[in-house]
Amino acid sequence: MHLFPKSIRDDVPSFRRADIFSSLFRFSGRYLLCRGCLGPLGAGAEAGLCKTCWSGLLPLQEPRCPRCALLHDADSGCPDPVAWTFGDALWNYRGGRPPLGTLLLPGIKAGELGWRSALLVRVARASLPSFAAESELVTAVPTALHRRWLRGFDLAEDVANHVAKRLSLPFLRTLRKDWKVRRQVGQTESARRRSPRKAIFLRQDTAIRNRIVLLVDDVWTTGTTLLRCAQALQEGGASEVRVLTLFRAI
Repeated sequence: MHLFPKSIRDDVPSFRRADIFSSLFRFSGRYLLCRGCLGPLGAGAEAGLCKTCWSGLLPLQEPRCPRCALLHDADSGCPDPVAWTFGDALWNYRGGRPPLGTLLLPGIKAGELGWRSALLVRVARASLPSFAAESELVTAVPTALHRRWLRGFDLAEDVANHVAKRLSLPFLRTLRKDWKVRRQVGQTESARRRSPRKAIFLRQDTAIRNRIVLLVDDVWTTGTTLLRCAQALQEGGASEVRVLTLFRAI
């Protein structure tokens, strides 16, 4: 139902209607606040975050270690155990002001589907490390079944599927997680590192023997979950494991 009759609406020139909508857009951009920095949304805003906040998706610094994606002396070795040949992340978890990774991931896992969609669009455009294309299949760090059911999605698997399609590689669910394992969100580093090795299992009849597997996750902090997954893949016969995550905490 319209407020004015069609005869009156038709008398309003199209350019006037366009001016009205343009003014409303500028008004909303000026007075609606960004959910990240709490500044005006402005042009280029998406999913409630302003253009400046989205620019916080910053790449990791160079030159970084090709295995742990951190800055350290080549002679000193990686600060945490690694069980993969190559490892990297698309963005710095604490890049931007406010740190965008620390805002996006908890929000997405709490149900911010607009942020999830906007982030996956950026995954589709991001530069991938060269080692990713040299893999033979893509898999994801598993989420406990009840958490996957509660959220209605699995972000790591969503990202892995996007990467697999970009590289024209098969995606395969190879791992499962013990539902009794505590969430790592909010745990201290020492608690994360004590994660039991048997928390991650290889699925039965998984065809990974003698294949190069690209393991994908949303965030890489201590690397303990990635380590347990890589060990399970190697025990299942993978010839090599490579790691790619959305974010790296540095």
